[in-house]
Amino acid sequence: MSDVFRKTGPAAALAMFEAEADGLRELQSANAIRVPQVLACGVSNGESFIELERFAFERSTTHTERRLGEQLATLHRHTESRFGWYRDNTIGLTPQRNDWADDWIEFFRTQRLGYQLELATANGYGRDVANLGARLTDRLPQFFADYVPVASLLHGDLWSGNWGSVSGEPVIFDPAVYYGDRESDIAMTMLFGGFGKAFYAAYEASWPMAPGHEDRLKLYQLYHLLNHLNLFGRSYLGRTVGRMQELL
Repeated sequence: MSDVFRKTGPAAALAMFEAEADGLRELQSANAIRVPQVLACGVSNGESFIELERFAFERSTTHTERRLGEQLATLHRHTESRFGWYRDNTIGLTPQRNDWADDWIEFFRTQRLGYQLELATANGYGRDVANLGARLTDRLPQFFADYVPVASLLHGDLWSGNWGSVSGEPVIFDPAVYYGDRESDIAMTMLFGGFGKAFYAAYEASWPMAPGHEDRLKLYQLYHLLNHLNLFGRSYLGRTVGRMQELL
């Protein structure tokens, strides 16, 4: 079996692959969780590509999940002075804007919820989400009345399909890296399931969650629900609108 994992796309997708490569290098620099080595990235024969270290994944265990929780907390302790990143990337196939910002609420309002709401309106869902979105973004400070997040290094898209177990240790991949509230990563792990009790217990023991996190987790999940609405269509509309109403 080849020790190289190769992904390809149209030449126009090169920036997406380059951002993935830079994101993996950023995660690797924190020396917290193993990520695939980037072997090559470029354009060949009219196709863009990225080549990564290939892994033979095994079934995860309670031990591996515990290690993932501990190591994710270590990753989140790798911080910056501002929120964002030095380049934009993608969340799935959707552009993700990462302009540096000093204020987390403003960053999340404009570059996360705001951008997704603009896309939803352009995709024909404005009648359903625009008014709710405007009301919600106006109320964002209420979710942070007694909480000031630090700018933690985030995987950015940490669902169960983006991590695996190799020789009893976790590996994460396919990131949407930026520096933001660490609760954002935890929120994504809870959105579609697949993470066990050992993971959450280990994370909590390493770095306890702050009071009020339950509502903020729902808020951060909304970003991904909006993204799924924009990517996959109306099947996500009811869940997205319901979440906005719940938060309001």
